[in-house]
Amino acid sequence: MSFHQKPHVYVDQVSLTVENLDRSLDFYQNVIGMQILEQSSTKAVLTVNGKTPLITINQPENIHPKQQRTTGLYHFALLLPTRADLGRVINHLLKLQYPIQGGSDHLVSEALYLADPDGNGIEIYVDRPASTWKWKNGEVVMATEPLDIKSLLEVSEGEWESLPSETIMGHIHLHVAELEKVSEFYCQGLGFEVVCAYGTQALFISTGGYHHHIGLNTWNGIGAPQPLENSVGLINYSLQFPSEEERDRAIERIEKLGYDVARKEGIHLTKDPSGNQIQLLISKL
Repeated sequence: MSFHQKPHVYVDQVSLTVENLDRSLDFYQNVIGMQILEQSSTKAVLTVNGKTPLITINQPENIHPKQQRTTGLYHFALLLPTRADLGRVINHLLKLQYPIQGGSDHLVSEALYLADPDGNGIEIYVDRPASTWKWKNGEVVMATEPLDIKSLLEVSEGEWESLPSETIMGHIHLHVAELEKVSEFYCQGLGFEVVCAYGTQALFISTGGYHHHIGLNTWNGIGAPQPLENSVGLINYSLQFPSEEERDRAIERIEKLGYDVARKEGIHLTKDPSGNQIQLLISKL
């Protein structure tokens, strides 16, 4: 998991809006296997290791249900340490009869897809060793092949109890309105590199040669509108920079491109061209 620590820039947290906090807490604790780190009447911070925030869920007033065909969250992705861990998750979901939306072998990783009760997309995955990834013309080779569930179940020794404490936020995948300005913002601005172009509809970007820290797609349509304020979905996600100097240089670049960076209570906030809000933080790892 060295792709998610210094000197790389990586995603480490997401903050979501949900319609019913209690319903979501039941899901994230009993279906996903997370713990409550902090909680109020309208907000809960969730963790897997008892100390590091991973997902924050919020129930604001005047909430709107999840809107279709907008920009925003496609899915956030939880990265597990081993194939056995993914096998145990699959076995657990099968026993609960919780709806699984799909599973894919992406060559670089093996992934399972589902959604929370509000329709927020979730990927739970395990990486194959980076030494086995194939690269062609500067791009990592990825595919969408059937997931070998039988093989994963065969290696899943022991019973599922919760997500492993080593689970991290592996990446985030976003719906965007178009790719040209979004690519400029993330690559020329924040310093990511395109590692895979999926036709003309999706880009996968990363730092340090990871298969992707961020996915970007226009599958909700070119020119998709931003969701209404206080609608179910993504509030923001956090990017960790290796140092204050690296973050300041990134801020300078995106400001030169014409994007605003707000400084609120010591946190630097910006939005990509499709309105996805990002916290720009400094890594402690």
